[in-house]
Amino acid sequence: MSKVWFVTGSSRGLGRCFVEAALAHGDRVAATARGVDALEELTATYGDDVLPLAMDVTDKAAVFAAVERAREHFGRLDVIVNNAGYAQVGAVEELSEQELRDQMETNLFGAVWVIQAALPTLREQRSGHIIQLSSAAGLIAMPLGGAYHASKWALEGLNEALAGEVAEFGVKVTIIEPGGFATRAGQNPDPLNNGHMAQPDPAYDALRRRLGAIAGKQPAGDPAAAAQTLIEIVSMAEPPLRVLFGQGFYPMIQQAYADRLKVWADWQDLSAQAQGNLSGASR
Repeated sequence: MSKVWFVTGSSRGLGRCFVEAALAHGDRVAATARGVDALEELTATYGDDVLPLAMDVTDKAAVFAAVERAREHFGRLDVIVNNAGYAQVGAVEELSEQELRDQMETNLFGAVWVIQAALPTLREQRSGHIIQLSSAAGLIAMPLGGAYHASKWALEGLNEALAGEVAEFGVKVTIIEPGGFATRAGQNPDPLNNGHMAQPDPAYDALRRRLGAIAGKQPAGDPAAAAQTLIEIVSMAEPPLRVLFGQGFYPMIQQAYADRLKVWADWQDLSAQAQGNLSGASR
């Protein structure tokens, strides 16, 4: 049975690849982007199987209207892909209030609006699959990425909680955690040169140079392969809650989690001290 997809951030990158793979698979797609001109090629190729929708995920009313239009047009919703987002780069001290708010409005609140708009339909159907694009940056953190990490770590917790809330309605949740993918003219994206840079403070110039020397050196993944993998995931009866897309960051994530466990274990005396003596607590 073919599925109906609702995909945010469909104009380029992984989002565009997901849309094209779903359509080629015989599914139908409501493809959203801030401007529908970028989606004209899809409609020319796939006709009525694709519904192009102009939508900015930071506009809550527009999100709810777009989701409702997609449901009315196709009669149902099966796969919700929260893909829209970007990376704000800058040291925590460098971030302006507006830059931090904009990062959270797009990456976090935009995803929440889509989920809230789609869930009544999914609950009524007692079926559906919410796909959340997170990142390896939602699992580990590096200097100059504080705003981006904050948004992605928030999405990790939000969607893990969501999975427990909607399972009884037959709705599944999968958090996709990509590493670097060659979505820009075949190049591995450089997180330090992505157009969303805070005003630099010279105090962090040396750090920027050190990170710049190693940025973008992870092997780039193939977006087409990622899209086909997502097709496989949404076909599973029991899909994973989390899955890394690409292997380049796996050793780093293993080490990061091992380090966290070791630190907690090493400081158990302070943990016990913080608990206090409860022997005199009221019964």
